Amino acid sequence: MDILKNIDAVIFDLDGTLVDSMWMWEAIDVEYLARYGLEFPKDLQRSIEGMSFSETAAYFKERFNLPDSLDQIKSDWNEMAWDKYLHEVPLKEGVREFLEHLKAKNIPAGIATSNSRELVDLIIDKHNISEYFTSVRTSCEVDKGKPSPDIYLLVAMDLMVEPKRCLVFEDVIHGVMAGKNANMKVCSVYDEFSKEDEKQKIRLSDYYIRSMREILL
Repeated sequence: MDILKNIDAVIFDLDGTLVDSMWMWEAIDVEYLARYGLEFPKDLQRSIEGMSFSETAAYFKERFNLPDSLDQIKSDWNEMAWDKYLHEVPLKEGVREFLEHLKAKNIPAGIATSNSRELVDLIIDKHNISEYFTSVRTSCEVDKGKPSPDIYLLVAMDLMVEPKRCLVFEDVIHGVMAGKNANMKVCSVYDEFSKEDEKQKIRLSDYYIRSMREILL
């Protein structure tokens, strides 16, 4: 699969794309809301998809009328996720091999994630992958989270590559839309968490893979 033709840089989402972690966030939300005696709404994950860490905290505070400050909410989430990322979240299949492939071809790479800076740094250090990325940005550093193109345009600027020469890897619809809204090529990645959206992801994307190993065949 020659999806790197006419591509000068690659930008990755993190959760569900580089690491297998989407499963844990619903569990954290269930546990977190239970602290306040609140039920987990079925529409919650869809409602917050693509939001930055800060936007999600603001959404929770307003929707559930939480007494804590935004900083406290985010701190609690970081604490709840820390051990899981450290011990239970692996790289997805083929990721390290593909990162090595990009490095060998001198194609710069970046990360554009909705996660918190603290957790992103933990993940990168845990898996020892910092050498592969020239830019690592979170949506808290831009005005709007995905599906706004802001985060992808920021990383492209860091990499000094025109958006149309960038290839994005994403696992959720709002992320795919963010890449397309940035005028970039987008490859959607299979993830168990968003499997019910596969047809829409395929329709919106330029490419679709179940594993990054497919790219190397």
